[in-house]
Amino acid sequence: MKINPIIIVSGEPKSIFFEILFKTLKLKRIKSPIILVASYKILKLEMKRLNFKRKVNFIKVDDIKKYKFDNKNLNLIDVNYDYNSINLNPKKNSIYIKECFKIAFKILESGVSKKFLNGPINKSNFLKKKYPGITEYISEKFKVKKVAMLIYNKEISVCPITTHLPIRIVSKMINQKLIKEKVELINDFFKEKIGYEPKIAVTGLNPHCESILPNNEDNKIISPAIKFLQKKGYNIEGPYPADTIFLKQNRKKFDVIVGMYHDQVLSPIKTLKEYNAINITLGLPFNRVSPDHGPNEKMINKNLSNPLSLIKSIEFLDRQ
Repeated sequence: MKINPIIIVSGEPKSIFFEILFKTLKLKRIKSPIILVASYKILKLEMKRLNFKRKVNFIKVDDIKKYKFDNKNLNLIDVNYDYNSINLNPKKNSIYIKECFKIAFKILESGVSKKFLNGPINKSNFLKKKYPGITEYISEKFKVKKVAMLIYNKEISVCPITTHLPIRIVSKMINQKLIKEKVELINDFFKEKIGYEPKIAVTGLNPHCESILPNNEDNKIISPAIKFLQKKGYNIEGPYPADTIFLKQNRKKFDVIVGMYHDQVLSPIKTLKEYNAINITLGLPFNRVSPDHGPNEKMINKNLSNPLSLIKSIEFLDRQ
């Protein structure tokens, strides 16, 4: 049976990505062929610097439509880049990353594969405030308006209604339509990819779901959205206070906790699961995942980074 390849964009040149990729290749047998979109020069220098001794056959691929991929080789699309400039010119980094994404998007559009993974990226340099995050960058490129960020773990997953927004504008961006869209995407994903209908909890926006303000988002926006979804047959409850929903006795009742803003749900799951979670973009015409952490520049050259999130990301795509 033919297995579609996993397209991997290495991401930020100045990051821990190649370290965790090499560790993954040592620890994990991957069924799917890999198409790595990256600079061959960076790859070879990182292998030498990190003392990666496992023999890997790198096959440079020019025409993906004519090439027959297998999982015995690491299929590389070489993106030219001057590695020596990465510490001096973030602009060149961004140009390099953009070119890697451009190539990967063409492969996805060609139909060769529907499995896509990108390494960590410094969003402040690459996105330059045009997009809240990589989720929004990718969804716009594919003209998809309804997407959701799911931080997935088989025991408990989370989804923020708003992503990467300053706290002072979160309340202005929340509405019933957005909550309904995210929950529908979550429900569809679990039924189609995981095999069951999830139990979903929704947090309130305000502490303890209470507010002295007349325009109480919990009562006027969140509760009506939940009641609407309940009438539609969704297994959903809330709003729950965000400071107690992640207690063990509370969270074990649910598969997904939906929060109103980024750190409201990402901080707890990263504390609980650390690297044992992956970032999945719901709503795209392909499977897109990424490790649930950033470039982690402070860990570069230490060779101590944990590859678990990348391993879990590849395991998920390997099953698709």
